[in-house]
Amino acid sequence: MADARQHEMLIVTGMSGAGRSTVANALEDLGWYVVDNLPPQMLRPFVDLAGRAGSSLPKIAAVVDIRGGNFFSELQEIIQALRAGGTELRVVFLDASDDVLVRRFESVRRPHPLQGDGTLLDGIAAERARIAAIRGASDILIDTTELNIHQLATATRERFSEHDIAGVSVTLLSFGFKYGVPTDADMVADARFLPNPFWVPELRPHTGLDGDVADYVLGQPGAQEFLERYAAALEPVLAGYQRENKRHVTIAVGCTGGKHRSVAMVKELSTLIGALPRVAVSVRHRDLGRE
Repeated sequence: MADARQHEMLIVTGMSGAGRSTVANALEDLGWYVVDNLPPQMLRPFVDLAGRAGSSLPKIAAVVDIRGGNFFSELQEIIQALRAGGTELRVVFLDASDDVLVRRFESVRRPHPLQGDGTLLDGIAAERARIAAIRGASDILIDTTELNIHQLATATRERFSEHDIAGVSVTLLSFGFKYGVPTDADMVADARFLPNPFWVPELRPHTGLDGDVADYVLGQPGAQEFLERYAAALEPVLAGYQRENKRHVTIAVGCTGGKHRSVAMVKELSTLIGALPRVAVSVRHRDLGRE
């Protein structure tokens, strides 16, 4: 049997309507060999085929979901067997809120695969119950609630492009607590210990990307100390992620509305973390512009 360890493998799964096809297309653009709607029982032959192909198929991905019917229930057991056999793989789980999934299904006028004679929400609830274990055991969780197809494709390219293979790719995400904590964040920091520029009339209309707001935020007592100590604390964590083959991490920094403090802090933190060895940093401001 060919050695599967020379290959990088992804299993893309998750909720129907959460963007699996978008991720699959983005992976193909990056040079991955992608098979859609693959029954879990075909994963081992797929790995063996890639092994026989050698270097011509270095990166393979399979989209596996409930369209496989009763076969899907065996996915977790098959993943464990592949790993026990030496296959290095990661499970990518795509999720979104129920209301967003409903809107997406309604926009394309398609029923949910598990809807039957019930409602869309009935189908979504049934799917969540069936794939809960896979979600909990996934290596990468991507919440697409706030992402359109173009943003999701960009996020996929950031996570799985060549620079990601060399070490760990960090997404620094600013957000507003009043809009909810990002569900796909690996770590969350709180910038609300700093004075809020919102209460400074001349700063209120501006954002943390503007120099006057950034100077105000970063000039507050404790701001620079927090950033330097947080970056120092993250250094061994990110090094450990690389050793454990966790190639992407999302670090979120929040403030009240995601407009001033978190934006300025994320921008500065990106410089500090970007200087760490074998770390690639991208920045995203989730709630900028919502106010």
